[in-house]
Amino acid sequence: MKYKYLTLILFLLLGLAVKAQQLDTIAALSLKQAIDYAQNHQVAILNARIDEDIARNTVMQTIGMGLPQVSGNANFQDFIKLPTSLLPGEFFGQPGTQVPVQFGVKYQSSVGLELNQLLFDGSYLVGLQASRTFKELSNKNLTRTRIETTVAVTKAYFSVLVSNEQLKLLDANMERLRKTLSDTEALFKNGFVEKIDVDRLTVLKNNLETERENVIRLLALNVNLLKFQMGMTVNSQLTLTDSITSLQTDQTVLARDTSVYRNRIEYSLLETQKKLYEFDLKRYKSQFLPSLSAFGNTSQSFQSNNFSQLFDTNFPSTIIGLRLSVPIFSGGIKLNQVRNAKMVILKTQNNLMNLQNGINLEVDQAQTNYTNSLKSLDNQKRNMELAQEVLRVSKIKYEQGVGSSIEVTTAETSLKESQNNYINALYDLMINKVNVDKASGRITY
Repeated sequence: MKYKYLTLILFLLLGLAVKAQQLDTIAALSLKQAIDYAQNHQVAILNARIDEDIARNTVMQTIGMGLPQVSGNANFQDFIKLPTSLLPGEFFGQPGTQVPVQFGVKYQSSVGLELNQLLFDGSYLVGLQASRTFKELSNKNLTRTRIETTVAVTKAYFSVLVSNEQLKLLDANMERLRKTLSDTEALFKNGFVEKIDVDRLTVLKNNLETERENVIRLLALNVNLLKFQMGMTVNSQLTLTDSITSLQTDQTVLARDTSVYRNRIEYSLLETQKKLYEFDLKRYKSQFLPSLSAFGNTSQSFQSNNFSQLFDTNFPSTIIGLRLSVPIFSGGIKLNQVRNAKMVILKTQNNLMNLQNGINLEVDQAQTNYTNSLKSLDNQKRNMELAQEVLRVSKIKYEQGVGSSIEVTTAETSLKESQNNYINALYDLMINKVNVDKASGRITY
């Protein structure tokens, strides 16, 4: 029996371990799949959805203020010593004296219901109108968070792709350099070249190996950054299915459009915020109006000097009425609240104008950087092809004995530098394309 329990426990533990491993393992994701995954797992988006639910509940809370408010109450009192009052002695035939008298009974109890209903309140009516705008604001906040997450995931995804491309170029360089070094060592053994020629290539090989190790570590860091932006655990195994060639960017440059700011969620958010400030102004103005509410109360009281007979007899009481509150003088508080609300709206209008100019400037800057990146990538690609050709010719001349090893090492260094410049230009192009799409409001949800 003991072994059966141990076997069962082992199977359970293995099952949990396998399940945990499955949860932390994802085979492969394209860029679109990575973005979709982030939309459902990124903490910022999850919190924004919670804020959306909070806003929905706040709207219901505001509506509930205008619905009937019903409350119940009950109490019990035991007068250990009844209160004493002094009455004039004339009532008892003792003029000129005061006679102590106790009123009431030892035990008292009561139960009741109270109803309050708001009939008219300007602040409440404005609050109902503002509640819908408040909900709209939370929806737009969620949209902004989703856009920001998409941008962050896209940039992180591109960083991994560029690091992979850089690693491929380094591997190709390593393979070529190892062959060159092997050929040079063979020539050295036969006495056709000097040892310094071998040493130069060895230095290049050592530097290339160090650079490759650095790129591998940077690649792992970029993958973890992508996981973080997606809301994925760092322990997950992630591979990318898209390649740089499959994500060729659109190389068209947008025409200048001064109304592009209307596509941006930030501008829409500020417009909604301005609406809320305008409702605030209405609310402060409504405080000058009277408020009217109705109330009702019904109760039953019980009194007796004997606890066992306390609830034998009850004394009912019911009351209904209206309550009118008219503001007369508040020391200038409400007036200054109205003035401040107007100033806040004016500030928001100024911020809208400033944001409009800022977005137009951001679009111009993003398009300029993108255009420069296109030209730079084209130039660096030509440079890399030229450097490859120079290296090819230098190696041929060296093998035929009409060139020096210095020409080969210089050509190797120039090729590596041109490849690094190409990788940087490629990364800048992809990132600047994302910046153009974000600045122009192309990324929508």
